[in-house]
Amino acid sequence: MDTTKQDSRILEVDNGVSLMSDSTMLIDNGTQATGTSELQAHRIPALDYQLGLHERAFSAAGAAFLSAVLVNPLDVAKTRLQAQAAGVPYSHPLSNVISRMTFFGPHMMFADLRCSPSCTRAGVHGTVAICPPDCFHYKGTLDVFYKIIRQEGFSRLWRGTNAGLMLAVPTVGIYLPCYDIFRNMLEEFAVQNAPTLEPYTPLLAGSMARSLACTSCYPIELAKTRMQAFKHVNGDKRPPGVLKTLFDNIPRVKSTSNFRNSLQSYRVLWTGLGAQLARDVPFSAICWPTLELVRKRLLGLVGDEANAASILGANFSAGFVAGSLAAAATCPLDVAKTRRQIEKDPMRALKMSTRQTLLEIWRDGGMKGLFTGAGPRIGRAGPSVGIVVSFYEVVKYVLQYQYAAV
Repeated sequence: MDTTKQDSRILEVDNGVSLMSDSTMLIDNGTQATGTSELQAHRIPALDYQLGLHERAFSAAGAAFLSAVLVNPLDVAKTRLQAQAAGVPYSHPLSNVISRMTFFGPHMMFADLRCSPSCTRAGVHGTVAICPPDCFHYKGTLDVFYKIIRQEGFSRLWRGTNAGLMLAVPTVGIYLPCYDIFRNMLEEFAVQNAPTLEPYTPLLAGSMARSLACTSCYPIELAKTRMQAFKHVNGDKRPPGVLKTLFDNIPRVKSTSNFRNSLQSYRVLWTGLGAQLARDVPFSAICWPTLELVRKRLLGLVGDEANAASILGANFSAGFVAGSLAAAATCPLDVAKTRRQIEKDPMRALKMSTRQTLLEIWRDGGMKGLFTGAGPRIGRAGPSVGIVVSFYEVVKYVLQYQYAAV
């Protein structure tokens, strides 16, 4: 056999990969790809496939923890404004005679129903000092912050953070890794079988991943919303925690319903899931295509000089823009979700639909009602998505290059 001709056809590489004269490569995992790989042309990082689910989940959980702590006050403000529009009263809990008698006994002269000890607007009505109604009415995001700090304490701005962390870490730990995996699978399928569908893969992958994450962790989301919506001013008692908030409704459902199977009563833990999915799936469908487009443009400006700082900046900027746009577009569905989650009548909550809720909101408040809390929602979503995506991608970047260095 002519060894010269053989050497011209096959070049043995030190890692066991053979490069053939027809420019076909056999990669170390046995996958066959052309020299001008279509997947690389579509900018799917080769090292991205080497990251397992646990590495992706670790990256996402760290991002979720950071985001949940930083933006929780805006989430509280948004929930309070939406709950107030739904009819939740934020007046002093002892503002009626029966409550004062129960709390103070016969010595009502000691009752102080000011919104806060430092409030000077309270008027004396008989033996009771009570504030005017507007002291208990929220007029906007900054007013929510101001009144929560004065009336309930600074720490109440982080009310529900424990539920938020319990929710965010597993939810994002499912959401972002599954989005990555679904997107890579769908892009690979689209490139090989249906190139015209490739631009729509982020939309489909984001919707699928969000639906999976939302359904699996929804009861904690329900508890978080209720903890943020309802005011707690009794300093002698600790506010109810996640589990107490979550399970307080179940005995009432059991006692007021005619369910033959007691397990059906636990459906209340998924009250409003339809509204949550109606909000989150469109949010993801808007957010991810926008984010991918902006991120590719920004990273394209950097070119091959990309480093951790440039990846952080590009992903935060793309996430901020995409999150803000998606939050604005889905605000009416967020209002409907909040209204369904704070419904105190368990039987009515089980019968409500997202469509009925939206019609009620429109009838009661019109367009303004549908966009109640839009300011803090957009102000929360932009930085939140930016923080989560940028932190997630930077940690992935570091892990990828650790694998490459091995």
